[in-house]
Amino acid sequence: MNKRTLGTGGPQVSALGLGCMGMSEFYGKGDETESISVIHRALDLGMNFLDTADMYGSGHNEELVGRAIKGRRDEVVLATKFGVNRAGGGRTIENSPDYIRAACDASLRRLGVDHIDLYYMHRRNPDVPVEDSVGAMADLVAQGKVRHLGLSEVNARTLREAAAVHPIAALQSEYSLFTRGLEREILPAARELGVALVAYSPISRGFLTGTLPPADELPDDDFRKWMPRNTGQNAAHNATMVAEVTKIAEAAGVTTAQLALAWVLAQGQDVVPIPGTKRLRYLEENAAAAAIELTGEQLAALERAVPADAVRGDRYADMTYLEA
Repeated sequence: MNKRTLGTGGPQVSALGLGCMGMSEFYGKGDETESISVIHRALDLGMNFLDTADMYGSGHNEELVGRAIKGRRDEVVLATKFGVNRAGGGRTIENSPDYIRAACDASLRRLGVDHIDLYYMHRRNPDVPVEDSVGAMADLVAQGKVRHLGLSEVNARTLREAAAVHPIAALQSEYSLFTRGLEREILPAARELGVALVAYSPISRGFLTGTLPPADELPDDDFRKWMPRNTGQNAAHNATMVAEVTKIAEAAGVTTAQLALAWVLAQGQDVVPIPGTKRLRYLEENAAAAAIELTGEQLAALERAVPADAVRGDRYADMTYLEA
């Protein structure tokens, strides 16, 4: 698979990465055996960029990824995150230097590795100066525990403030045909600073497959059941646009999901989508999207099918933890 570079002087990663979150929670029950097979197959296909976080499964996902890459560490660009503290069953955003140092050591233990290739601040706590947080992250680089730094779901101002302290290799934010708000200010700022965009949910959590069941048919442990854009009149409105995308995909001889991924890939060599899956068949389908080159006509057709800001409904039921 072709490679893309994260930031200025950052690591080379596969054009498509693998989001591992759903292997542990949020999308219904997982199967550890199949999940490990998915990670192994991704590496076999040249998908070397694996994404996890300490909050996914409250540490379970890092342990799972660690088991999967044992013996294959040199094939992997490994990304994980700190910042969402789920201790005691709640959820708080922790960005203090002491918390960061402890979180990094805990992630290294769970992953079973001696360094993290890309370490993200998962969410921003505005009560902690970003200079303090990134300064602590920079210390981890100096100690050899971390190679490169990233941020997730921050605004352009925070990104600039962070980059003034230490080079930032990547910004991880939601980006897809259905989520394009960052094109106004955040993506231009990232490009100005030489920061790559790692696009999570590039298929809009399955909505852009054209096969996602109605919200009331999803199990209660699938958080898409409660997504505002996937419920009520929002879902009906958004589904009409998915139907148009599906027509374009059929004409191109690809699946709707592959077309959605190809669109993200076409937005620039500094954009790296990380579709998540816990199923081998979907991994194979996603990987094939890396070879699709869209024509100008197809890109224009997709712009007409899903105009920027046309999607209705928030991305999350609780948008509190996202920087505007």
